This record gives sequence, C-alpha cells and structure tokens, in this order.
Amino acid sequence: MNRQSVILDRSKLPSRGTALAPANRFDTRDIEVFDDGWGTIAISQPPLRSVLIRDRSHSIISWNESPDLGFDRSVNPYRGCEHGCIYCYARPTHCYLGFSAGLDFESKLVFKPDAAALLERELRRKNYVPAPIVLGSNTDPYQPIERQLKLTRAVLEVLERFNHPVIIVTKSAGILRDIDILQRMAERNLACTHISITTLDARLARAMEPRASSPTRRLQAIAGLADAKIPVGVFASPMIPGLNDSELERILQAAASAGASSAALTLLRLPNEVGDLFRDWLNRIVPDRAAKILGLIRATRNGQLSDSFFGRRFSGSGPYAQLLHSRFRRACRQFALHSAPPELATTQFSRPSVCPSEQLTLF
Repeated sequence: MNRQSVILDRSKLPSRGTALAPANRFDTRDIEVFDDGWGTIAISQPPLRSVLIRDRSHSIISWNESPDLGFDRSVNPYRGCEHGCIYCYARPTHCYLGFSAGLDFESKLVFKPDAAALLERELRRKNYVPAPIVLGSNTDPYQPIERQLKLTRAVLEVLERFNHPVIIVTKSAGILRDIDILQRMAERNLACTHISITTLDARLARAMEPRASSPTRRLQAIAGLADAKIPVGVFASPMIPGLNDSELERILQAAASAGASSAALTLLRLPNEVGDLFRDWLNRIVPDRAAKILGLIRATRNGQLSDSFFGRRFSGSGPYAQLLHSRFRRACRQFALHSAPPELATTQFSRPSVCPSEQLTLF
C-alpha cells in the first residue's frame, strides 16, 4: 500500500491555505481513507480549528552556517504558522515533528512557552558573542496566536534588557503592538524590521496567504514603523514567475512611499512537499495559468521546482531570473531603496545583574 495524501472537505476549511494533508515522508506507516458506504467520512469531519502544542525545547537560538544568509542565528518562538502561506518553504520542517507539511503546518501550532527564559539563559553564557538575532527566519513571530501568547514580545523584552541587536521579518501588522520596545531599541541602533509584501492585490493575497495581514495593513505597518524612526525595509518575496512578478515595481514603489528604506527580493522555491501543495493550489485558483506558471518556475530552477544549491536557492538562475533581478535593481535606484538594511550595533551588549530572588538554582 502506498502512503497517500488525505484531502479534506474544503467547505469546512475557511481561511486555510490548503486542503491537503500529505503523507509525512519520514513516516513508515500507511494511511488510506476508506468510506464504508455510510458517508461517514464527510459527515464526521468537523470544522478544522488550530491546536496549540507545547514545545519542551531546552534551547532557543538556532545557528546556521549558510553562505546565503546574512545572519548566523535566529529565534523562532513558534513552529508551524497559522498564516497558511501556500508557498512557505518552512512547511516541510513540520514533518520533523511527525506532522504533515499541509494542513498540520497551519493548524497544529507548536509554541515555546519558555522562549524568553531560554534566551536569557543563553545570552548569559560567558562565551556568548553578540551578533544580530533574527526573529521570523522560519515562521512568522507575529502570526495570529502571538496576540494571545505574547512570546515574541517577551523575547524582545529580554533583548532590550541585554542591549542585543534584533532583526524582524513579518507579514503581520501586529508588529505595531511592540512599537514601544522597537522604538527604544532603534534609538540605540539595536533594531531593524522588514515587512514582506508579495502582492498588492487583496484578492490574490487572501488566497495565497489567507491569515496574514492584508497588503494595505502591511503598508500601514511600514508607515507606522517609519514614523517611529524604526528602520524598515520591504521583502518583495517570494516573486512567483507568471503570478505576482509583474507587480514587483509597484510593490517597491508603494513600500518606498510608505517609508521603507531598503528592499530585498527572493525567487519562489518549492522544496519537498511544497511543490505538490503549490501545484494543487494553482490548479484551483488559476487553472488557466497553472501550466505556464509551473513552466516559468522550472525555467528559473534548472528544470525543477526547487534548487537547494547555495548561491542559487534564493535568486534562481537562467534568463528569466536574471531579468527579474535586473528589474529589481533598477526599481531600487528609482525609488531610493537600499539593497541592504543598516548595520546594527553589537558593542552595547551587556548582561544585566540578576536579582537574588530570580537566581536559578543548579538542582
């Protein structure tokens, strides 16, 4: 028996990116949906609700040595993301937890209740050398459940006390809630932010990123951060050939008008299960253009839907990708957007004294 994806009733999945629950590639068990003739599958399926799952990690800083990334450490208070972006490259990481990269990724949300305490413990280590920590490198730190759990704010409070630099990447206007902390940190050159905008078309955004902030709200977030003198850039990412890449210049112009000072671009990549999820989504949302879009993606990925080779995985390759990056550079010059955010300070880092009543014991 072959492992197979489970397809759920789309009518009971409001505001979800996909209706697929693909088989976990690490699971040796076989799952087959079987209807016994009584129609029990359709009848018994309740509306899908998000489930919160506690994470018992003993560390919080993730380290990387990737030559493609401009940072070597990050903090992700959440695993899985309720935004449900159909193209999200982080979806396959949910398979490491025994879940699917499809519906499980956007509905089974793993949270780290001790994120702030773990971070403080790691920053207090004598051999710790400060460098900017990125919030939002894998899943969004301001996804909807952050309004309830406030883990990202708790992490920012720790970073502020330690005078530690932070870089934030988000699709959510929820970042404005923490503008007080970010403004104080920015005054000391300890914070910069990036808002990801993939399209200005609200209808496309709702289909592609169902629970993320609308394009208008993201532009408002850029304006709010800029008004507070917090460095803010725009991520025109991912650009999807034949779907949203025609909007590139308009996105950059709108972001610059709102107050963005820098910009970045990445090309769509569809690793592992994401390729099948995205293909299914295209056939539902833009069936007349699905084949053309997939063909253009392959033209930028050496004939595949994804290319994990360092130096190419974010930028793509081939004439189409080269043209896109040329357009990006020209638009950045036109709208006075820098290709790199400001360099944050690391020399202010200090370990605040611990109150005796808060001192952790060895046993």
